[in-house]
Amino acid sequence: LVYAEPQSRPARGAPQNPLLAMSIMSYNGAAIIAMVGKNCVAIASDLRFGINQQQTTAVDMKKIHKIHDHLYVGLSGLATDQMTLAQKFKFRHNLYKLREGRNMKPETFAHVVSNVLYEKRFGPYYAEPVVAGLDPVTGEPFITGMDLIGAMAPTTNFVVCGNNEESLFGVCESMYKENLEPEELFEVIAQCLLAGVNRDCLSGWGGVVHVISKDKLITRTLKGRMD
Repeated sequence: LVYAEPQSRPARGAPQNPLLAMSIMSYNGAAIIAMVGKNCVAIASDLRFGINQQQTTAVDMKKIHKIHDHLYVGLSGLATDQMTLAQKFKFRHNLYKLREGRNMKPETFAHVVSNVLYEKRFGPYYAEPVVAGLDPVTGEPFITGMDLIGAMAPTTNFVVCGNNEESLFGVCESMYKENLEPEELFEVIAQCLLAGVNRDCLSGWGGVVHVISKDKLITRTLKGRMD
């Protein structure tokens, strides 16, 4: 760990200590989890929209975007880049569907997302996507997280991103089990989200959960602490 030495207040216009500077990734605040169950996947996010880490502006911000019935993408990071990327991803999928006459597989879509981010690697979008979906044909679950420049990290259990990754990882490792049915998966991911954001002041204020199975979609809103 690196600690900044206590200093007197800098004069107006003086450069700030870089160790005390805020990361742009935590400017608006977010918490996103994706989990794999038995022939199903779930993705959940908080609903807080903050400004400059200090002001809660809204409690109904959409951070999970539907690409098609079996594919969702969650975005954490700077809110403006989240909206830009969501539009780009939907545009790319619609072009693919017009050309191919079918929906994208989650793994294919993840590579498209990675490509969009890597194109801007020298001036990246300040957003970290989480892709969760089912193969439209086989029903096989797929989830992956990414960094700012599109480095994928696919997994078979769970992915987290946002400001409070450490606490989300902790509760997910404690509660997650393999081969959960859709209702069980909803309960686990909901409890993980609520427990994780309770330990972070930049995210929370309720949440939303989507559980995707081959023949059904469950979407529920969670009521959380409002302080």
